[in-house]
Amino acid sequence: MLDKRDGYAIVTLNRPDEMNALSRELRSDFVAAFDACSADESIRVVILTGNGRAFCAGFDLKELAGSTESDASEEADNEIARAMERFSGPIIGAINGHAITGGFEMALACDVLLASENARFADTHARVGILPGWGLSQKLPRLIGVSRAKEISFTGAPVCAQQAYEWGLVNHVIAEDELLPRAIAMAETMCACVPQVLTQYKQLIDEGSSKALDEALVWEEQQAIASAKQATAALIGERRGSVMARGRSEKK
Repeated sequence: MLDKRDGYAIVTLNRPDEMNALSRELRSDFVAAFDACSADESIRVVILTGNGRAFCAGFDLKELAGSTESDASEEADNEIARAMERFSGPIIGAINGHAITGGFEMALACDVLLASENARFADTHARVGILPGWGLSQKLPRLIGVSRAKEISFTGAPVCAQQAYEWGLVNHVIAEDELLPRAIAMAETMCACVPQVLTQYKQLIDEGSSKALDEALVWEEQQAIASAKQATAALIGERRGSVMARGRSEKK
């Protein structure tokens, strides 16, 4: 479900009776919603949340049970992760309940995570006999440390919101009825930033985090110089336009 507002959009997983499990239809709708946000220049921030008591319980296991080998190949495709990557602005995850396996991976694809007091995170890939393919095995250790990530992934045990906060997995733990308003307030604050700098800053952090520190510092400096040149060129263009407009006005 897509709700576009002034500068931001709310994407809501809307299968509450099935804990927002990722059926083929929901995955298709999700990709379409994010692509719509990517195509709309007025949308600078996306809030991702779930309807009901779960954020997302991962893949729809009932549907998977009836899958063919061809279906399994399609379901292993990381179309959801790619759709989220195509959106250049910040993504705020408002994690309202259980975020399990595929749902956990979707949460990790967000830039900032806000969790309700009812939020629970679990990685059950090892229990169901598949490996993650949307980045969990690489992102989680970098976020909370290798040992803690292994504990989560090798046991499948749930991590409560407060523990997730203490481990650095989520930014804030918030009362359930305040979760979405808090996410909206954060989105509005982000929308007050200079639009192109907001997207450039996200890219700067994301790409720099994959580099060695000395390399990342050089790369940051290069990007800062390029950004300053662009800003100066834009300012000069505005001044020239203002002078020309004033000249035409005086001639009249």
